[in-house]
Amino acid sequence: MRLWERVARVFGRRDAGAREEAERILLEADFGVAATAEILDQVTRAPVRDGDFQAALQQAVARLLAAAAPPGGDPGALARAPEPPSVILVFGVNGVGKTTTIAKLAHRLTRERRSVLLAAADTFRAGAGEQLKIWADRLAVPSVGGAGGADPAAVAFDAVAAARARGVDTVLVDTAGRMHTEERLLEELKKVVRVVAKQRPGAPHESLLVLDGTVGQNAVQQARAFAAGLSLTGLVVAKLDGTAKGGSVVAVQRAVPVPIRFIGTGEGLEDLEVFDAQSYAKRLVSG
Repeated sequence: MRLWERVARVFGRRDAGAREEAERILLEADFGVAATAEILDQVTRAPVRDGDFQAALQQAVARLLAAAAPPGGDPGALARAPEPPSVILVFGVNGVGKTTTIAKLAHRLTRERRSVLLAAADTFRAGAGEQLKIWADRLAVPSVGGAGGADPAAVAFDAVAAARARGVDTVLVDTAGRMHTEERLLEELKKVVRVVAKQRPGAPHESLLVLDGTVGQNAVQQARAFAAGLSLTGLVVAKLDGTAKGGSVVAVQRAVPVPIRFIGTGEGLEDLEVFDAQSYAKRLVSG
C-alpha cells in the first residue's frame, strides 16, 4: 500500500487515535518528528479538496522540500567564478558515497563543457586518493593528490594552483570525513576552506555536503553537525536507488535550511538527478 493510502486510511477512521497512528506511519518512513508534525498540521489545517488526500499530502511534503531554494532557483546550476578556476568543496562522512558523487559531478560538468580537475584532499582514509585517481582516469580529467597523512589544505592549495596553471575551469575537492562528531575534523575542514579562499578570492564557490539517504535520522545529525561548522551551499543525497524509505530527505531539509541540489539514484555516472521538490514529493508519497 502506498504511503498516502496508508495515511488516508488512518484519517478516514476519524477517531481520537488517527493522528497518532499517522505519525507512526510517517516516522517509520524516516520523516522525523519535526517534519512529521508539520506535514500533518498542514494536511489537517485545511479541508482536503475534492477528497484528494494524495494531492494534499504531496503538496505538504513538497512545501517542506522547497523551503530552501538555491540562488536563481535551479538546483543543478553550480556556481562559476568570474575568472576560473571555480572551486567546489565536497564534504561528508566516510561511507556516504562522497567520492562516487564527486565522479558524477565531474561527469556532469564535463558534459556542460567545463574542464575539471579532481583533488584528493582526503589524505587520512586508506585508498581514498587511489579511488579518486581511478575515477579521474576513467573520466579523462587531471587529478592532484598527496601522500597518506599529508595536510589536506596543502593538497587543496596545490590543486587550485595546478588548475590555474593549466587553465582548468573547475576544481572538485574531495575532503576527509572520518566522523562528523570529531571537532578536530571540522577544524581541518575549516582550514581547507581558509586556504582555498586565500588561493582564490571568492572560493569556495560551492560547498556541498553528501548524505546517505539510507541511514534515516543519522543523516539529519550529520547535516546539523556540518552546517554548524561550515557554510554549506547545497546538499547531495546519495543512495536513493529505491531501497531507501526516502523520508529522511524531508527530515534533513526541515532540520537544515540548505538547498538540496542533487540526489544519487545508482552507481553509474549518469545516476545523479537534479533535485525537484514536486517530483520527489510525488515519488515519495505515491511510492
